[in-house]
Amino acid sequence: MSTREEKKQRTRQAIIQAAINLFSANGFENTSIEELAKVAGVGKGTIYGYFQTKKEILRAFCEYALEQIHKDLVSKTNPEAPILEQMLTIYMTEFNHVTQNREFGRIFMRQTVFPDESDVKGHAEIEDKYFELLFPIIEKAKERGELRKEIEPLHLTAHFYSLYVLLMSAWYSGRIPTTEVDSAMELLFRQTLEGLQPTPLNI
Repeated sequence: MSTREEKKQRTRQAIIQAAINLFSANGFENTSIEELAKVAGVGKGTIYGYFQTKKEILRAFCEYALEQIHKDLVSKTNPEAPILEQMLTIYMTEFNHVTQNREFGRIFMRQTVFPDESDVKGHAEIEDKYFELLFPIIEKAKERGELRKEIEPLHLTAHFYSLYVLLMSAWYSGRIPTTEVDSAMELLFRQTLEGLQPTPLNI
């Protein structure tokens, strides 16, 4: 990467970090572009050179989260690892990334789970990238016989994501401490993979 590209990446990250801090302290709607520029240490015009709206900054955070998830998958697992191990890596990485700042994480989750109508297209683009990451993992798990082949990848993704959102809610409400999130997630994911029905008795 050239020096110029490195500088651009640092500036972009500085803007995102300023947004995290300001959105957390003042709220999304009450944060102005002028404030973002001041905290990031750049001019207002520079902000618009990278992001046209504040929602684009949130989207950039989503994309960065996906990048971190992909890096963790590559470094911590291999493509043939059990589906449970890979799903735990994905969602624990996302949990750790999103909850670095409690209040920003709350804003992020609200925008992710309940996107504004004005940002439906941007939300769909992020979802597509998310599916591009998850679907190949699910298909390989099917080939290994870990998942039923007739279930659509989208539906299988929904099972894991809904449990992740449930755990995020429990963490925010204080029902689950940070130290227990990984074990709770593993238990719920394992129960989903094994099924909730009792094993038939051999007669």
